[in-house]
Amino acid sequence: MTIKEGDVALDFTLPADDGSSYQLAAHGGRAQLLVFYPGDNTPVCTAQLCDYRDGIEEFAGLDVDVIGISGDNAESHRAFRAKHSLPFTLLTDAGLQVAKAWGAKGLMGMKRAVFLVDAKQVVRYAHVESVALFRREREELLDAIRAAR
Repeated sequence: MTIKEGDVALDFTLPADDGSSYQLAAHGGRAQLLVFYPGDNTPVCTAQLCDYRDGIEEFAGLDVDVIGISGDNAESHRAFRAKHSLPFTLLTDAGLQVAKAWGAKGLMGMKRAVFLVDAKQVVRYAHVESVALFRREREELLDAIRAAR
């Protein structure tokens, strides 16, 4: 299954890097940019998440929370966040069950994908990369967020 624009977001609960549990539906009322990525401290993932970090004020100004999701554990996420000063939550999808439900699981693990879920839990932007070397740039996502309003 692949989630597409206009779908109601599939709810999930995953462990966060701070030890808490993150449930998507509990964050209704605010838009969420869900960023599925293959792994912490890999070159393309690091560039992608640092790009989003550098625009965090712009995302916040549009009332959008950035949430990263990979199969890495909380310890890896904490080290990755600290090393790159990432100002957003990273979630662990250890068995890639959420990635599978959202269409972001491939034969080799987590695919790179971005989904914008609006405050009413409707998917307003969905993009799953066909090749993990590609990524959505911050400006493209900001344009998509503005267009979804």
